[in-house]
Amino acid sequence: MSVLLLLVAVGEIAAAVAALNLRRLMELAAVGYSEEDAELADRLLLITSVFQVALYVATVVVFIVWFHRVRSNADVFAPGTLERGRGWAIGGWFVPVAGLWIPRGIAVEVWRASRTDPFAPDRHEPHTLVNVWWVGFVVATVFTRYADRAYDDAGTPEQIISAVDRLLVGNGLQIVAAVLAVLFVRRLTHMQHTNASKGAGRTVAV
Repeated sequence: MSVLLLLVAVGEIAAAVAALNLRRLMELAAVGYSEEDAELADRLLLITSVFQVALYVATVVVFIVWFHRVRSNADVFAPGTLERGRGWAIGGWFVPVAGLWIPRGIAVEVWRASRTDPFAPDRHEPHTLVNVWWVGFVVATVFTRYADRAYDDAGTPEQIISAVDRLLVGNGLQIVAAVLAVLFVRRLTHMQHTNASKGAGRTVAV
């Protein structure tokens, strides 16, 4: 899981390189640029786009499988304390608009259940990392969609340069979000491993 998330960050770096190359060409539009440069820019954009999509799909599938597994484990650690059923750990991601907060709520409940004392107040092993990860994910997702629309609507070299600048910001936000996701995954997995090793007779998939 962590490896895939880090590869997503690598994909964003590659996309940023391709975007910077396109931006360079647009800045040369007034004086002209070679056909070879234009073909190279198109090729780089195509390759990085395919790479990004493939990595994103693979990461989403693996992440949701992991998310459902840690949600199932939470029932073993603190039965009866989670409001939403296990199915929401999958379906919650695909609910329009509400998908921007349902998974976060599930993550908080799983975090609480996975602590050394799942019934302690929130100040005991606070879920700060959950909040930071989720804010990073939402901001990166929303801004990237906005940047993609701006790029699709761009026509003139000036508009393309402006749109590419937004794409680059989006790349940076996605890299931060991927790193935060790695920290969240590793921490929660470690918490559940620790709980599983301490609980005699507990059967969990960690």
